[in-house]
Amino acid sequence: MDLPESQVDSFIVKLWTEEAAGGAGGRVKWHGHITHVSDGARRYLKDLDEIKIFIEPYLVEMGVNVDSRWRLRHWLKRFIIHPAGHE
Repeated sequence: MDLPESQVDSFIVKLWTEEAAGGAGGRVKWHGHITHVSDGARRYLKDLDEIKIFIEPYLVEMGVNVDSRWRLRHWLKRFIIHPAGHE
């Protein structure tokens, strides 16, 4: 089913891995970014939850009622300190 363009938003998510310093046997760390196709806005990612945070304003603009508890939970999550190596 084809939807009118006013009801469609497209995003590109790119993820890649790099071996941590120290060579073979080192830890692998992932990197990524998400780009909104229409306006070119981009956010670099450190956590997969950032994808939801990036997309939320576009959903609201489309008329989606995003639950305020969801927003608060994700806003507070930014302040949680992760132990080293668990980013």
